[in-house]
Amino acid sequence: MTALIQTHAITVRHGGQAVLQAVDFRIERGEIVTVVGPNGSGKTSLVRALIGLTPPSEGKVVQAKGLTIGYVPQKLHIDVTLPMTVRRFLSLPKRTSDAEATAALVRTGVGGLEQRQIAGLSGGQFQRVLLARALLTKPDILILDEPTQGLDQPGVAAFYRLIEQVRSETGVAVLMVSHDLHVVMSSSDRVICLNGHVCCEGAPSVVSAAPEYRALFGLGTGGALALYQHVHDHDHAHDHAHDGHSHGDAASHTHNEGACDHV
Repeated sequence: MTALIQTHAITVRHGGQAVLQAVDFRIERGEIVTVVGPNGSGKTSLVRALIGLTPPSEGKVVQAKGLTIGYVPQKLHIDVTLPMTVRRFLSLPKRTSDAEATAALVRTGVGGLEQRQIAGLSGGQFQRVLLARALLTKPDILILDEPTQGLDQPGVAAFYRLIEQVRSETGVAVLMVSHDLHVVMSSSDRVICLNGHVCCEGAPSVVSAAPEYRALFGLGTGGALALYQHVHDHDHAHDHAHDGHSHGDAASHTHNEGACDHV
């Protein structure tokens, strides 16, 4: 299978300091891949390298020929004094027809907002409008950089259910940067733990009845690896501690905090 985007040992430096080092990454058509990691771990730098905004210092990024990317940024500040309707916003920077705009809003669950002011939308509505705008390009891959910041837990869950639905209907691949580990578990095909390099990756297990699952709420990335099925292909300076638990068919593994420095 040909990857939509693939990196080969990329290193990204800011001011001479490596924020990403020797990262290999790939995403296939139709996959949902989530990248998690503490603040400063290089998640946004990876996204910027993948879409061509930050050329790697070493290694290379390869995109499939003719690849179309739909990007939902981490933050988009709209001047509250700027009069702009949702309909107008959806035609920036490329004009779209009324029918296309309406269909995109309906698909993302905010149909009927065309004449609402962007500045008057709730956080959840705005994220769905951003998603609708990204889908108007008919992308091969959606890249979502912390798309649910500021949403409450029901809003987060609803947004990611929407992402799953969009993937199911369109076959679009999804690359998601997120700290929302309780939702990541049920929506992702693969989870990648990043902290300047790839600490580990694997298929998440859905273990909603487990105490470890409930403990993820409010713990950021602290308990994430307890629920990942993953293997390490490198050694850390610190020792690993593995503690297996069985929850039905799901095997869980942990390693000590020194390995990926989660907070």
